[in-house]
Amino acid sequence: MDIDLPIFDLVTITTATENFSSTNMIGEGGFGIVYKGTLATGQEVAVKRLSKNSGQGLQEFKNEVILIAKLQHRNLVKLLGCCLEGDERMLIYEYMPNESLDYFIFDQHRKALLTPKKRLEIVMGISRGLLYLHQDSRLRIIHRDLKASNILLDSVLNAKISDFGLARSFGGDQSEINTKRVVGTRGNMSPEYVIDGIFSVKSDVFSFGVLLLEILSGKKN
Repeated sequence: MDIDLPIFDLVTITTATENFSSTNMIGEGGFGIVYKGTLATGQEVAVKRLSKNSGQGLQEFKNEVILIAKLQHRNLVKLLGCCLEGDERMLIYEYMPNESLDYFIFDQHRKALLTPKKRLEIVMGISRGLLYLHQDSRLRIIHRDLKASNILLDSVLNAKISDFGLARSFGGDQSEINTKRVVGTRGNMSPEYVIDGIFSVKSDVFSFGVLLLEILSGKKN
């Protein structure tokens, strides 16, 4: 695997996460567990640790390393590096102290913190990130799993798109791809993707529309 990323050694990450302490666990998915860590410099990071028996997770790990290493935008979560040592596979990201958007818009108490102005700022941030992926980045990328839990929020609630494990890049004049393996979150997928396995930038736009309705209504699709 060709990696154009800083490499963190296992000792550094083990120390940063206090030996992957359960008290530092901040998320979990099919790929494995996400831990909060603090580097020797004082910088806080999020460490996505691949489960050793996750075959699908390994493919998503490779996909994320190859794609996001080539991306840089203020509305995309920043990948700082990775750790590939022994059978360990980890991605190290900037830490987002306000977790993900779903913790706010679907929570009766937290949603009060999102004023109409802040909601608009979040929507604009997501749209800028998507525009970069679709048109302005070195690669043309379809995210394929845009949803509230994949929008992370920094200390002042700026939105950053995360989780590129299912993303695909387009080359040349390609405008759509047909696949037999439909992946993502059903309630957020476009009909042509669910039914026929066809995805394009329009698939992300459909998911963005669903997300927009959730942000405005505070109700999960």
